[in-house]
Amino acid sequence: QVQLVESGGGLVQPGGSLRLSCLASGFTFNRATMSWYRQAPGKERELVAVITSSGDTTNYADHVKGRFTISRDNAKNMAYLQMNSLKPENTAVYFCKARIGYDYWGQGTQVAVSS
Repeated sequence: QVQLVESGGGLVQPGGSLRLSCLASGFTFNRATMSWYRQAPGKERELVAVITSSGDTTNYADHVKGRFTISRDNAKNMAYLQMNSLKPENTAVYFCKARIGYDYWGQGTQVAVSS
């Protein structure tokens, strides 16, 4: 069955960095568009970044452009989100999503940015 397992979240000070990872299994990873979403308390889930199946094209939400980088390693069935210059407003649960016909979601990883 399809599984997406996120890791790498945690508590970080403002200005710090984290690298989130998403390990995929149960489907042909190199055919899936991968995305990262976030959901802050009391808010709807929103798109952070997306990367095409080949990795050639990426897109970002305006509020993370220049600070976050999405990438993937198709040989390892992994997707990543490098987050730099973190701000308190980046605090949220971050989810990995695979789109391959249907959308599949991971369980999320908590990111907290606080001094």
